[in-house]
Amino acid sequence: MSNIIRRFVWPGKPYAQALLTQEWLVTNGLGGYASGTLGGKATRRFHGVLIAALPAPLGRTMMLNHVTEQLRLPDGAVMSLGADVALEDQEVLPVARYLAEFRLEAGLPVWRYESGEVVLEKCLLMPHRQNTVYMMYQLLAAPGPLTLTLQPALCFRPHEGTLQGPLNEPYTLTIVEDRYEISSKGAYPPLRLRWPGADAALTLDRGLIHNVSYIVEAQRGYDSQGALWYPGYFTVTLQPQRQATFVASTESWMMLEALPMDTPLAAEHQRRERLLVAAWPSLQTGIGAELVLAAEQFIIIPAGRIEEAVHARATGDEARTVIAGYHWFTDWGRDTMIGLEGLTLATGRWAEAGWILRTFARYVRDGLVPNMFPEGEREGLYHTADATLWFFHALDRYVQATQDRETLRLILPTLRDIIAYHLKGTLFGIGVDPGDGLLRQGAAGYQLTWMDAKVGDWVVTPRRGKAVEINALWYNALCLLATWLSEEGEPAAAQQLHQHAEQAQQSFNQRFWYDAGQYLYDVIDGEQGDDAACRPNQLLAFSLRYPILSAARWEPVLTVVHEQLLTPVGLRSLSPKHPDYKATYDGDLRARDAAYHQGTVWAWLIGPFIDAWLRVYPADKAGARQFLSGFESHLSEAGIGSISEIFDAEAPFTPRGCVAQAWSVAEVLRCWLQVSS
Repeated sequence: MSNIIRRFVWPGKPYAQALLTQEWLVTNGLGGYASGTLGGKATRRFHGVLIAALPAPLGRTMMLNHVTEQLRLPDGAVMSLGADVALEDQEVLPVARYLAEFRLEAGLPVWRYESGEVVLEKCLLMPHRQNTVYMMYQLLAAPGPLTLTLQPALCFRPHEGTLQGPLNEPYTLTIVEDRYEISSKGAYPPLRLRWPGADAALTLDRGLIHNVSYIVEAQRGYDSQGALWYPGYFTVTLQPQRQATFVASTESWMMLEALPMDTPLAAEHQRRERLLVAAWPSLQTGIGAELVLAAEQFIIIPAGRIEEAVHARATGDEARTVIAGYHWFTDWGRDTMIGLEGLTLATGRWAEAGWILRTFARYVRDGLVPNMFPEGEREGLYHTADATLWFFHALDRYVQATQDRETLRLILPTLRDIIAYHLKGTLFGIGVDPGDGLLRQGAAGYQLTWMDAKVGDWVVTPRRGKAVEINALWYNALCLLATWLSEEGEPAAAQQLHQHAEQAQQSFNQRFWYDAGQYLYDVIDGEQGDDAACRPNQLLAFSLRYPILSAARWEPVLTVVHEQLLTPVGLRSLSPKHPDYKATYDGDLRARDAAYHQGTVWAWLIGPFIDAWLRVYPADKAGARQFLSGFESHLSEAGIGSISEIFDAEAPFTPRGCVAQAWSVAEVLRCWLQVSS
């Protein structure tokens, strides 16, 4: 995998803005992760060396916030390998004097530091399915041994917990030979540290670091300042051409010591190599391979939901789900179903796709798939009108790829139930209008479609009524189930579903066509009547397997979307011609939510756009590939090696939101495969 490298070099080692604005991410397959800026300054409350995924009710937990690293050079000067946790001056980072290169090597972050004849490299990884982080240091060149000092700083807290609360003191430090264990009051597990080496030592010098600030949180209007506790500092002598490894973990000592210190990096590279071998050939090198490794970060075992794992294993399955985005999202039903094809089927992870689908099928209640699982909770929330319909789409893609009819037959009773609930009406006002066969939704206080946004009592994007994408998905679901039932020898049941589908299609083409604009209404029969806002949702009317929109109208709609909504990194959520259009997504929570679906670009929408493009122009794969070109350079922005959630609506299309978003990566990866094969 030596060719899968994304490299950053700063000639002359000047300060670069990238050191504060570009971020790295390493995950562990459980939902836990480590993340930070290239320069080592924590700018988000989510930046940390070890965010562990723990059983409910804890959920993801910040266990080790920061490690200050310093190398004593031969002339007595100190080489800073990162930022001082209390550093307030954001314009100059000491590490900028020494950081010669940062690279992602097979998706793993590597830093290279140089000063005269001294060259040091650092690599960070998390062993798969362990709440453990390894920080590995290798002195590649030096006139002799040098001393490395590490100062860990921490505040055990919930993943999204307040920064200004108590530090969970007192912390208790226990030392047995090269085992260091930090415990606190409450339910948190101990943090276990190892710094093996004959001369490795800890100097006790405990204390508090006050007023640690997180500048991105301040800009976003969130809690942005807190304090950290440190036990002292570790030292070790680095020998030239030898590696020293610092380990932090919430796992047992038995597990930590089962893996020799020189093994994890090679083991992780082997695991990643297998991921690439499993993917389609066109995704095994270059951009495709980078996207495969990025996709892997979102597929997790839901460590917090023990009951789910037990039930899955009892039926011969394994529990799997999808983290919607890093750093703050948990697993969301909608994002999982939209991203399933790109994350699992394009990457050859078919067994995991089946596990995910069967797991979500068990969670269906009142005809609805869970919208999300809150952090540290065992039960999902069901306030969604579209995640359930995307479930049909995901299952269709799975069956088409794998021919797994047994899973289809297992889930068919659940699918029947879902359709029945929608026909008679279910929670949150979700139900079919018998007058026209179209699906309506809406309930006070709930955001039921992917594009709903609400700030306090202000509904920014009111979409109660009959939404265009909901009805496209409804028609697709009816047709899919009818097809499956017919194939399973139930023609009468299939015919009933076809009748519902035909009624919906006829009404859709009569009601949703906005002739003045030559595109589709976004919502009809809404609280304020019919909404003619030009939005990307209308693409689903002819990008899904069963298009509800008449073929004669595909090209006019595509032309409007292409002209008004397409950008190099996805689609705008609202036309610039609309009076509510917002060009930037920035500021505090209210300002951001006001722009979230009012122009802000969403990367995942490039998937439906390319599907629609190839439906209208099936021979134009080369043209479709050009629509992905902007994502190639984006892999060097924001979350390095991944794709952001959203972007500003105008050039330079600044990345915003989550730095690594599941459906963004999934849809770009899926389309990359589609136009490359």
